[in-house]
Order: sequence, then structure tokens, then C-alpha cells
Amino acid sequence: MHFTSEQRLDDGVLEREFTLGEIPGILWTPASASASAPVPLILLGHPPLGLRKMYPRLAGRARQAAADGFAAATIELPGSGDRPRWAAADQARAHLRRAMEADEPVGDEIIDALILPLVEKAVPEWQAALDALLLLPEIGGPVGYSGGVISIGVRLAAIEPRIVAATLFAGSFVPRAIVEEARQVTIPLHVLLQWDDEGNDRQAALDLFDAFGSKEKSLHANMGGHTGVPQFAGDAAAQFFTRHLT
Repeated sequence: MHFTSEQRLDDGVLEREFTLGEIPGILWTPASASASAPVPLILLGHPPLGLRKMYPRLAGRARQAAADGFAAATIELPGSGDRPRWAAADQARAHLRRAMEADEPVGDEIIDALILPLVEKAVPEWQAALDALLLLPEIGGPVGYSGGVISIGVRLAAIEPRIVAATLFAGSFVPRAIVEEARQVTIPLHVLLQWDDEGNDRQAALDLFDAFGSKEKSLHANMGGHTGVPQFAGDAAAQFFTRHLT
């Protein structure tokens, strides 16, 4: 991990950009974090729109995490932002757009081509980032995962033992294979669902929630579209991490 820039935000949060090989990322740590008082970590997932475009929302979530005493980090997804284009992913997105513009059902073949390769590439990168982040003296764990492409979150929650709790945002297509993996997830889960999400199959989101094997899982559904998550729902997600990471 190589830090490329740093700045102190107005609330005292230290924001550092880094690279991990070819992968860009950002780490935010609260002013209280130090080698003598390391803090837990939240991994901030996001959709494949690029870190630059997603920065305002990610920074807002990170500053909330810092206010609660947590570090937060994110990395650029494969084929997104300044990373090299990924022809297969671009083709899968084009097929999805055509189906949706034609008001046709989005079939399993399209969903699998769009999501499964992304999960296979992204999850090992998140694990490599976690390896590097946990070597920093100011970060001590435990670790939570928050948001982003829900299939990536499901895979990480199922296979990564260092992640002890996750907040997942229903709102992206989920392959049937990922629903099966969800049965292996046993950590506490806090799932957000926008009831009128224009890009989400509500029943598929409910089926995924039902499949999770966690003894502690809660579904928080609110009226409104994809970007209409109410502030109180975000506050509840923050309280969830406070319960499980401290």
C-alpha cells in the first residue's frame, strides 16, 4: 500500500488516497486514531460508477463513521473510474441497458454475466486491501462492511472471517448462485431496501434476505426510489455498527 496524498478535513478526519498495485483507494481515519488507540474499520462498498463520481457520498459516510470512532476505507472496482476498461463488463452493461430500455425482463444470463465476474475479481481485491489496512498501527479491527454491490457484500460476508457485521443495500441484480451463497452468511446483517427502487426487483431482494443464514438479520424497508434513503435509516445503520464493532 502506497499513500499518494493526504489532507485533514474540517472535522479533523484524516483523508489519505492510496494505491494497492493498480488499485486506487481512500482511507479516512478519525482524529482519535493512533498506534496507541487503534480503531475499528468499516469497508465502504459502492456501485461501479467510479470513485470520483461517488466521492461525495463516500466521504459523507466516512465522516459519519469517523464521528462514531471508526476508520473507513474504499477501493475502486475493476473496470471503473481510472482503472483500465473491462470489455466484458461494458458488454454486459450494454445488454442490460437494451433489455431495460425495451422494457423486457432481465434474465439470469444477463444478470450472471454482469455480476458474477465482478464478484470474482472484486472480492480478492477487497481482501488484499483489508490485509494492507490491518497492518496500519492506527487500525485494529474488528471490521464491518457497508453498502455497494450487494453480491460483493454477500460473498465477503460468507468467506471473510475478519468481517464481523455488514450493512447491505438492496438495489442491484443478484444471481441465483449468490442467493445460495447467502445461506452461508452467519454474521449480523442490517439490510436497507427502498420499496420503490426503480432498478431493483423487490421480490428478489426479499428472497435474498430470506436466504441469509444469520441469526441476527434485520430488514429496513422505506418508501421511495434508489437514492431516497431517509436520514433516519442511515442513522440506524450507524447504530448497528456501533453495537457490533465496539
